[in-house]
Amino acid sequence: MTDGPAQHSASRQSDPARFDVANRLFFRLYQCANLMHKAGAHFIGDFNSTTQQWAVLGALARPDPREHGMTVKDLIGFLLVSRQNITPVLDRLETRGWIRRVKDAQDGRSRRVVLTEDGDTAWAQMQVAIDIFYREALDGLTIDEQVLLFRLLDRLKSRLNTL
Repeated sequence: MTDGPAQHSASRQSDPARFDVANRLFFRLYQCANLMHKAGAHFIGDFNSTTQQWAVLGALARPDPREHGMTVKDLIGFLLVSRQNITPVLDRLETRGWIRRVKDAQDGRSRRVVLTEDGDTAWAQMQVAIDIFYREALDGLTIDEQVLLFRLLDRLKSRLNTL
């Protein structure tokens, strides 16, 4: 018999207080993620864009991807999404002329996703609205608290990545 997640839960008695804190924490993260998408979409509404499209543009606008693009596989890994989720987002961005999928020079079977000039312009314009969203969302947290939150979430992400 395999030792999967259900087996682990059956073999260990959880501390009810720890479970309650963990349950509240993960539910709060779930709520925050949903609110981030909802509020974020509101702030970029003038661009008729989604937070998923924003994430792809932001990933491609980083220095190395801006110059070389990213393989779809690398984009999936960076954004932690599935191929099924990223494909329609890329299709819509390509239809809008904000990205192109081109053959990879090193591997002709692979495609690289590159930001177009129109995509770069759209990303630059979106950054004003995104900056306002960030400032309003983080209002009330000091810069030190923001850095601490980032570090804690980064540690949680690393741990989750091992499961």
